[in-house]
Amino acid sequence: MNIQFKKGALELCVLALLDKKDRYGYELVQKISEKIAISEGSVYPLLRRLKKEAYVSTYLQESNEGPSRKYYKTTDKGSDYLHVLMREWQQFSSGVNHLIKEGVTDE
Repeated sequence: MNIQFKKGALELCVLALLDKKDRYGYELVQKISEKIAISEGSVYPLLRRLKKEAYVSTYLQESNEGPSRKYYKTTDKGSDYLHVLMREWQQFSSGVNHLIKEGVTDE
């Protein structure tokens, strides 16, 4: 898949997943990787940026499988931003799908 497509959609995917449930970084990578081929290295810089912009916050939680895990959760600002991104994505994807359909039927 085109890397530019992924970059644009990854932020939306991360926020959407976190809006439903707090998750740790590797858990996010695994969940997204089930549907989209991504590298672990693409999620962590995004999480750092989202935290810096106050869209997500973090907390540590003990783990039975080793050291404490850093969990990410959306803030109120992050939930609001997610809804903006979802509206933009729907408009964008609808427009692209329309143009693709129009292009295919013009042939």
